[in-house]
Amino acid sequence: MTLPLAIACADYQSARCRSCGWLELPYPEQLQRKDAELRQLLASQVGEQTDWLPAVASPLAQFRNRAKMVISGTAADPVLGIIDEQGSGVDLQACPLYPQPLRPVFTALIDFIRLANLEPYRISERRGELKYLLINRSHADGGIMLRFVLRSRACLDIIRKHLPVLRAQLPQLKVASVNLQPLHMAVLEGDQEIMLTEQQELYDQLNDVPLYLRPKSFFQTNPAVAAQLYARVRQWARELPLKSVWDLFCGVGGFGLHCVDKDIALTGIEREAEAIACAERSAREMGLTQVRFAALDAAGFVDGEASAPDLVLVNPPRRGIGPDICRWLQATAPQHLIYSSCNAESLARDLALLPNYQLQRVQLFDMFPHTSHYETLVQLRLAKR
Repeated sequence: MTLPLAIACADYQSARCRSCGWLELPYPEQLQRKDAELRQLLASQVGEQTDWLPAVASPLAQFRNRAKMVISGTAADPVLGIIDEQGSGVDLQACPLYPQPLRPVFTALIDFIRLANLEPYRISERRGELKYLLINRSHADGGIMLRFVLRSRACLDIIRKHLPVLRAQLPQLKVASVNLQPLHMAVLEGDQEIMLTEQQELYDQLNDVPLYLRPKSFFQTNPAVAAQLYARVRQWARELPLKSVWDLFCGVGGFGLHCVDKDIALTGIEREAEAIACAERSAREMGLTQVRFAALDAAGFVDGEASAPDLVLVNPPRRGIGPDICRWLQATAPQHLIYSSCNAESLARDLALLPNYQLQRVQLFDMFPHTSHYETLVQLRLAKR
């Protein structure tokens, strides 16, 4: 018996793509399972005083603002999508997770690969040049940022030569670059980025906060849910008596910029310098003057600080904030902590290292429907020293 899918997907039904492993679960059941897992992981931290808020649901389709396309096939007949277990390319241009305005972008990119004669890279043969196309679409104005991930510089001049043709076909293409990834393995991107356009930042906006994205800076893939996540952080922060806020792992500044005004000092720390440049531009446009952003390792930054702000915001990668930052929080005791996590297991490990803090609020944000992944937001208050 074939179960009905949460959304219609021909690639899933034909078993060509099973990336959305929960697609056969009705969406309410997906949310229930995620909530149950989160409650189990945080069971030792939840007390009578903890407010467990209802999960924030996602649109079921057309919610992704980013496409990561593996390029396979040939230059004359390229395939945009993924590589299956047999090593064959699977075309995902019609994936229902992508918004409809991306479809003509995919079509134009197929034409461009043919025009520029860009040979897709084949790992097994160590031949070809074009590995991936990384595409971001602005939620605010539909602008596009495109990155060609290449094995070498061999195709760089031909891409530059024909790029005006692509831009004429796609006037929404604002930012384009080449990323060099020479390793003979399935690594998404390399260290070197070569800009192809004068404009280097893609504009976006969530709620009333202008945000910018450069090629190597991180941005949430589900803007509808991200906007609600940022709005909730703002709400929680504005209920507190704040004079100073630190935003660790700040990315392009979304969390911190939602939480401060001209009377609150903000320090944002992020390893990626391109993301810091974006955050600084947003702060200037918002007229914020008590702002400092720095491209530093978060653990290294706090290690040199003997005092703490009123509120610490953290939005770490999947590994969590780790023991060093937890020890610093325990020692310097900022009064308030808001933690956004994309991995509830590492979140639970970190909270176990913060016995001086009391878990006040928990809310699940379903950033990744049809999969087992989700975002968790928690608010903690210093209970003892």
